[in-house]
Amino acid sequence: MTHRLAACALALLCSLGAQAQEATPAYDAAKAQAWGANDQGLRPYVFVLLKAGPKTMPAGPERDAMFKGHFANMERLAKEGLLVYAGPLDGQNGLRGLFIFATKDLDVARKAVETDPVIINGEMVADMHRHFGSAALLAVNEWHSKLIKPKP
Repeated sequence: MTHRLAACALALLCSLGAQAQEATPAYDAAKAQAWGANDQGLRPYVFVLLKAGPKTMPAGPERDAMFKGHFANMERLAKEGLLVYAGPLDGQNGLRGLFIFATKDLDVARKAVETDPVIINGEMVADMHRHFGSAALLAVNEWHSKLIKPKP
């Protein structure tokens, strides 16, 4: 399943790359340099698949607190510039979520993941892989907050 997910992600990135080449946007050397992009606009990351762990916590206040801490931890890592993307998965085959870290260093990513309450409590385990993808992922944290509709 992991290989199928990676193949789908690669196909999507290739498709987006082909669309980007058709549009021929202006090259932004400053952004490319700031984001560590190579000549193809790519940079290294660590891609983390979060899988169901050995200790599912029962519903209740402790579980709620664990997930509150999970979201706070992701927010902290994003503000630090290390976590560039995170999101839930459908739960099929035990896959619960993913993280993408702006580092090529597996130890840096591992230390960040180990601060997460869902990992600490055994609710999830992390499967880490080096990944090479668009440097533009670094713009996600800047833009995501601008897409959240204010509550009335």
